[in-house]
Order: sequence, then structure tokens, then C-alpha cells
Amino acid sequence: MEKYLSPTYYIESDHPAVIEFADKHTQSGEKEIKRAIQLYYAVRDGIRYNPYSMEPYKDSMRASSVLKKKDGYCVAKAVLLAACARSQKIPARLGFADVKNHLTTKRLMRLLGTDLYIYHGYTEMFLNNKWVKATPAFNLTLCTNFNVKPLEFDGTKDSIFHPFDQSGNKHMEYVKDHGTFSDLPWETIMAASKKSYPVYFEDLERRSKDFSAEALKENQ
Repeated sequence: MEKYLSPTYYIESDHPAVIEFADKHTQSGEKEIKRAIQLYYAVRDGIRYNPYSMEPYKDSMRASSVLKKKDGYCVAKAVLLAACARSQKIPARLGFADVKNHLTTKRLMRLLGTDLYIYHGYTEMFLNNKWVKATPAFNLTLCTNFNVKPLEFDGTKDSIFHPFDQSGNKHMEYVKDHGTFSDLPWETIMAASKKSYPVYFEDLERRSKDFSAEALKENQ
């Protein structure tokens, strides 16, 4: 388990800001599973989901950078949760899958040109002698604006995207599993993302857009 407990360039479990954030949102003396749950909700709702925040710079994906910005897309939030877990001596790793996202906004669809999100990221934590998936991507406000059920996490069952929203419409569909990693495979993800979404990286105006506000406007 050593590699799932050690800090890396991206999973900065030894960074003072990450340690402070994790300590602030956990109760000292609590069991691992309780602290894992507390960290999940701290990252899910304390860091705003922002699909316009993906950048071709390595340092943008470091846990401390995500924490400083207070927003990030799924991979960034998974990195931060893994860093927080490791700082609490909870083994953690990253998992990736391609997903079909049936709920998006017109602007994001135009930038991506597809509803296929490659290398969607989530976190796995080793709790009660097994790996448990945790997906802290969508914060509570965004889920409300999209009319989807927020993902809960109890430390015992996998927390992965719901296939349908609260109205019975298609939400998320997992189409390809890329496996798990002890560190962020940044070069692989970025190369695939640039190839799949060239328009996205060319449009710098995306940085100023509010995805949650778009969702609320289009789903009223």
C-alpha cells in the first residue's frame, strides 16, 4: 500500500494547504471510514465542478492548485480527494473511464463536439479491506440545477454516476474502463483530450463561463 499512501507531484498529500483542508474537515480520532466520508463531501461540495477549467499545464492539476482555485473538473477533484485521503493515512488511487454524458449545456457540447467524456476521473479509497469508488465531481448546487440526484458516499459501496436523472432521462453511461493508477497519468490524458477536443483548447473565453448557471438556465 506504500504507493497509495505516498505524495506525488500531483497528489500532494504532504502539502500544508492540503493537510490543513483535510484536518479541517475531519474529526480527529474518528475511524478511517468516517474520515473518508467527511473528505468526500468536503471536496464534492467545497470545490465547484467546472468543466471549463481543463488546462494544458501540469501545475494546474496539482492538488494544491485545485484547492487554491476552489474549482476543477472531475479529474482535478479526484486528485484533490486522493491527496486529502493520503494525508489522513487512508490509501487512495485514481480511476478513469470514458463516459457518455447525456446531460450537458449547449456551450460545452459545442466546445467538445461530442457527449463522450474521455478519461472521466474518480477516486478509490481502501476502506475495510476493499477498494471503494468515490466520485466527488458534481457539487450539490450543480446537481440541483441539472435535476440529477447528488452522488452520496457511505464508505462501503461504490459511488458512481447515476444512469438516469430524477425525471428518468439518461444521465451517464460508462462505456470504457481505463483502470486505476497510483498517480495521475497526465501526459496520456492531455494527449487524448487535445486530440478529441481541439476546439475546447482553442477557445480561451471558456475560462470565464459559468457552467452551473448555464445548467440552471437550460433546465428551468
